[in-house]
Amino acid sequence: MHKRVLLTGAQGFTGQHLIPLLQAGGWEVWSVDRSNVDGNMVIPHAQCLQADLLDDVALQAAVQQVQPQAVLHLAAIAFVGHGSADDFYRVNVVGTRHLLQALSTLSVKPQCVLLASSANIYGNSHEGALAENTLPNPANDYAVSKLAMEHMARLWLPQLPVVLVRPFNYTGLGQSPQFLIPKIVEHARSKAPAIELGNLDVDRDFSDVRDVAAAYIRLLEHAPDGNVTGKVFNVGSGRTYSLREVIERVQAISGHRMDVHVNPAFVRANEVRTLRADTTALEQAIGEWRGHPLDDTLRWMLQG
Repeated sequence: MHKRVLLTGAQGFTGQHLIPLLQAGGWEVWSVDRSNVDGNMVIPHAQCLQADLLDDVALQAAVQQVQPQAVLHLAAIAFVGHGSADDFYRVNVVGTRHLLQALSTLSVKPQCVLLASSANIYGNSHEGALAENTLPNPANDYAVSKLAMEHMARLWLPQLPVVLVRPFNYTGLGQSPQFLIPKIVEHARSKAPAIELGNLDVDRDFSDVRDVAAAYIRLLEHAPDGNVTGKVFNVGSGRTYSLREVIERVQAISGHRMDVHVNPAFVRANEVRTLRADTTALEQAIGEWRGHPLDDTLRWMLQG
């Protein structure tokens, strides 16, 4: 008998890569999404239900129909430059609370409720490798909403096996070009003569979306033994690359060189030089899960 997992955000960048990995692991995937295309949501290989996170009645009905053994909650307003600050709080905090409320009414509770937070909660004032006990210092509404979501979710721990993840930067095929690496890749693929970027000499932790998805699934699989419940885990590559290095790698793999212009409007004030994930806690919990070096990720994206 298949294990049922309820996935929110299935149509998003991460969700699309999670579904085939979940199925390969024997999970029957059910998605809950607010959108509906001609009465049928187009999410291959998943059972699809329509319910908005802000519609607690519809969400309750969907959860009761699925009766999931596990939950992966990825749905969120995730782009920091999103136009409405209110949306961050409505969807990321209130919407998540509606989901937890609905799950708490199940007669048989899921074995794991994994909630995607963000390394953005650490802000831009800590240098070097950041562990989960780093003091949060969110610097925008998105990050504040994710930290608020974490605190709210802990209120449900007596009732639900909540696990929190804080992914650092990750990328891959299908990510929107409004994000940094897809923007560089798109410029290289289209053989653009030039590109405008921000500070080229900051070092950041970049993961492959397939590795992030693998980490999430490993946590689902380890949840029944109780060793991950109630904990928060950084998810990252544990390595850093400067933006300048990323550009050089893209140009070397693609064979296309372009002029790189630093636009002062893209440069953040007082930006720390190096940020990377300390993933010791996650490695101790699930073992090694990373299998895609940055060059492999960039080739995958360039070949598209």
